[in-house]
Amino acid sequence: MSNLTSDTQANLELFINETKESKIVWGLRNEEGWLACDSAEFEDTEVMPFWSEKEDAEMQNVEEWEDFSVVEIPLDIFVEDWLITLSEDAVLIGVNWNAELEGKEVEPSELAKMYL
Repeated sequence: MSNLTSDTQANLELFINETKESKIVWGLRNEEGWLACDSAEFEDTEVMPFWSEKEDAEMQNVEEWEDFSVVEIPLDIFVEDWLITLSEDAVLIGVNWNAELEGKEVEPSELAKMYL
């Protein structure tokens, strides 16, 4: 059962704590690449969603996203490579989106600071 709630700040904190412990981040990918969608908060901005638990990512792997696979990313590669590249590309990180696709959209550099 998911630990995600409607409290997006709590879900962000859960993401940091769980990924620090497991050393894994979960995302959705298909043959065309990683899932990215339009930001709900900012115009002309893309956001890539990631989860701290495989089960939460699998919960989103339905309907329009059913052709994606749930893929793990080692935390060190996510922080040291992905967050830098996504920051340069001006792509936001969607963190632990819940069943209603509600969640924080954060700057990659801000997320990286949370791991310090």
